[in-house]
Amino acid sequence: MRLLTSSLAVSPAPTVRWEFDTFGNSVALLTFPRPADELVIASELTVRRYGYDEPATRLALHAGPYPFRYGRDERVDLAPMLLRGPRSARASLQSWLAAALPVHPAETMALLDNLVQAIHEGFTYGRRDEQGVQSPAETIRLGSGTCRDLAVLFIEAARTLGFAARFVTGYLYDPATDLGRVTPTATSEAVSGGGATHAWADVFVPGVGWVEFDPTNRIIAGRNLIRIAATRTAAQALPLVGTYAATGARPLGMDVQVAVSRED
Repeated sequence: MRLLTSSLAVSPAPTVRWEFDTFGNSVALLTFPRPADELVIASELTVRRYGYDEPATRLALHAGPYPFRYGRDERVDLAPMLLRGPRSARASLQSWLAAALPVHPAETMALLDNLVQAIHEGFTYGRRDEQGVQSPAETIRLGSGTCRDLAVLFIEAARTLGFAARFVTGYLYDPATDLGRVTPTATSEAVSGGGATHAWADVFVPGVGWVEFDPTNRIIAGRNLIRIAATRTAAQALPLVGTYAATGARPLGMDVQVAVSRED
């Protein structure tokens, strides 16, 4: 993906300082000199997104076998992305994995494809605006979750299988909702997670590198996934974080609107 243009409009006008976090993501730090009744942040990006036709098939030609072993330098570099959750929470995930993937294919891409399919078909997607992410055990117990819950479940399952995985936040382009370009029909392939921030996972596949997996929509390396940031955990990828201080102040709510459209 290539960033062509970027604009950030904020009201009231802040002092803006940009920095990179530990993962190399760009972060804007905003400081406000005076009180205000409302905070408005409008970010507009124009990007060029590259991708394969039939990416799963193409990537499978170069991906390594399963089981595999990362090289020495890879193990050092990927160590944080291999860390699993608490031991106390692993039993339910391992039981679910044994039932969902009783047989492991001999190819890494085939195994990960089966994993993303198992989550996509085995869990119900539901949007939730409240902050926070369900643990994999909770998602398994409920049988449902948001895109970020399903991504975290996929990441923990992939790490259990020996893969390095990371959390990705961004946006999803849905042609069916791109006004003036595509008119939804009864045969349109619906996607979940559009119109808001979206979440999916990256897996470092031997022989290929980082590959995107979206269990919510069963997308692998899809060109409609628009990356904003990649982190080790979901908690490190909050799109907006801040504090305020004023006598008698209280939050009145937050409204988020996301629109992704295609340009020629």
